Amino acid sequence: MLFSPTRIAAACGLLLSFGALAQVPPTLDKVKAQGVITVAHRESSIPFSYLGAEGKPVGFGWEICQRIVDNVKKATGRADLKVETLPVTSQNRIPLVQNGTVDIECGSTTNNSDRAKQVAFAINYFYTGTRFLVKADSGIKSLAELKGKRVVTTAGTTNFQVLRAANQKQELGFDLSTAKDHSESALLVEGGRADAFGMDDILLYGLRAAAARPESLAVVGEPLQVEPYAIMFRKDDPAFKKLVDDTIAGMMKSGEFETLYKKWFQSAIPPKGINLNAPMSKELQDNLKAMSDKPAL
Repeated sequence: MLFSPTRIAAACGLLLSFGALAQVPPTLDKVKAQGVITVAHRESSIPFSYLGAEGKPVGFGWEICQRIVDNVKKATGRADLKVETLPVTSQNRIPLVQNGTVDIECGSTTNNSDRAKQVAFAINYFYTGTRFLVKADSGIKSLAELKGKRVVTTAGTTNFQVLRAANQKQELGFDLSTAKDHSESALLVEGGRADAFGMDDILLYGLRAAAARPESLAVVGEPLQVEPYAIMFRKDDPAFKKLVDDTIAGMMKSGEFETLYKKWFQSAIPPKGINLNAPMSKELQDNLKAMSDKPAL
């Protein structure tokens, strides 16, 4: 079941109007009692979580969450468990997890220390860095060449802080603005209203692959920082965190995780059958052994 934007706005509104978080029971207890688990997804975070050809969520993170849901069914004894899906944005994903509207978020969320004060994270399942999407004929190849240019990023992401800090530190004087989501940010570059879109490099590769003319865009620059992605859920819920972590750890140990990685990062994927050709980073290879949930600073 897909939730409407009205339902999302209402849920966020409730959180703001009460001025405090509702007391949400432990996730497994809540799910068992209600017979429903609500799984959040993104609409354009290729290849982690996005809408496929039929308008339904697909992606690397989405498939991992399906394994988690399978184990929730077993743990609660609810083979009849209903799965409701809810699209979220960078701005509303954390409040919707906190107030109990969403039970688990499967997208491209950076696990960092500030967010860990509000929500909990599973074992890190990807590592990425901020780079830039530009027009291929722009001549822009590095951060320094953005001096005095127009740079956009997506509202509510950690990339805004990273870009602002780099702008100030190197005195580049670029005009930094935000768009509501990744697709809109990319369209600003394609339409010539921004010179560069600063975002996690893997998401930029995905957006480039999905563009009408992929060859007209390029991902450039050295990563400004390396940050982990992780699946997000409510804090102070040790039983649910153990189930989620055990599911991901089991996939890493069995080889299923690597098989899934190759499917989404090194094979043809929807909607256009383009291969991202993104090899697994050293950080992620190391975490297949360490299985750490350590946040970025």
